[in-house]
Amino acid sequence: MVKMSLDPVQVKELNVSPSPNGDSRASWEEEEVEEEEEDRLGIATKTKPVSVTDLSSVSPSLCFRLAARMSRTQKLSLPDSRFPFQEASDRGSSELFTTSLFKVWCLRCPPVAHQWGGASDKVTGRRARKVEGGVFFPKPENAVTVAVSSRVLFRTELEQRVFEQKGVEEYLRYQIEHENEPFAPGPAFPFVKALETVNARLRELYPQSEELFDIVLVTYNHAHVGIRLINTINHHNLFIERFCMTGGSSPIGYLKAWQTNLYLSADADKVREALAEGIAAATMFMTEKLTEVSESQLRVAFDGDAVLFSDESERIFKAHGLDKFFQHEQDNEDTLLDHGPLKGFLEALGKLQKKFYAKGQRLDCPIRTYLVTARSAASSGIRALKTLRAWGLEIDEALFLAGAPKGPMLEKIRPHIYFDDQMFHVEGAAEMGTVAAHVPYGVAQKHNQPQKPGARK
Repeated sequence: MVKMSLDPVQVKELNVSPSPNGDSRASWEEEEVEEEEEDRLGIATKTKPVSVTDLSSVSPSLCFRLAARMSRTQKLSLPDSRFPFQEASDRGSSELFTTSLFKVWCLRCPPVAHQWGGASDKVTGRRARKVEGGVFFPKPENAVTVAVSSRVLFRTELEQRVFEQKGVEEYLRYQIEHENEPFAPGPAFPFVKALETVNARLRELYPQSEELFDIVLVTYNHAHVGIRLINTINHHNLFIERFCMTGGSSPIGYLKAWQTNLYLSADADKVREALAEGIAAATMFMTEKLTEVSESQLRVAFDGDAVLFSDESERIFKAHGLDKFFQHEQDNEDTLLDHGPLKGFLEALGKLQKKFYAKGQRLDCPIRTYLVTARSAASSGIRALKTLRAWGLEIDEALFLAGAPKGPMLEKIRPHIYFDDQMFHVEGAAEMGTVAAHVPYGVAQKHNQPQKPGARK
């Protein structure tokens, strides 16, 4: 396997200035250098180290162009010691290009104000850091991985209409023609920004920890559309480095490989497919009215039955009515409910919360969780609370509404996302400006009628 060095890239002075669409453009300016350096490849170069600050705002597409320019003009200083895998006489342009591209990309990731390879050896920023000559990202088994579809992270309704009305070829042509126009934020955008806020706090407390949110952008798009997505991510200053562009194929296998903790998509069929594979997933919808949410604290609200818990009690209610449901819950008060599809995600949130508690920041924790259920407290709420306690999970706030509408309560909470298994409640929350996600799981999917006043759910 080829092992690449991360020693300083030697290139001409690069001046970078932002463009109106958030991308960056660069111009090359040669500076007079009194002495020429000749590396062991026999390439005479006039070189100057580029500081990381010169490249911190450069778009990925410019990194590719920069690497190609460096390789084409041979403005590299590459001693043999940096290429232990190959004899000097065998080094071709492809190796030079690959190595220069890799180095430029590594330079771009950490926006810190010192020269690569300078006085400081510690490079931090985004989620990556330099360790033992490589760029490091959290391993999937350690991170809380959230996979987000491009259709819910950004607003792509116009592009979707082009695809549906004119077909895939015209759709790809349209995306390429507009690749420098960033997408507007979609319903999952505030949620993703809140995840990054939590990451920033975690890095302050645990600089070496891999226990962070890791965001993966998942899209059915062809790779050609990736340039527009990358430009949009840079425009909005999002820290998303992992992409999964499937070209129309199902992403579920990749979600399992990423060890995904949560998958958010606009495609209800793919969400059901993910749930069937044991992956926490929910369908998100575009809404015109959005309530302003916190920029310093991630707030996540969950329904109880068929979301955190199984649909066992829901089945009793649907089959036998409210009285039988109450009796069933009282008879089984000390019997734990089985887990539901989102239990694992609440568990992952709790794991990160405890890292803040360990530093004495319980009251200033940037993660807050809510249980918002139509269960009543006295007659059926105790079983839910005992189950959470037995699982070792904490809910910061629990609201037992006894059948009252959830929308007004959610409007007060202002969560970044609310999960419910019934579209009736999802639509009611959306009308009040809450970003609500539908979990298509359990017996309620067979019952589309609105619930009666006072009924449990």
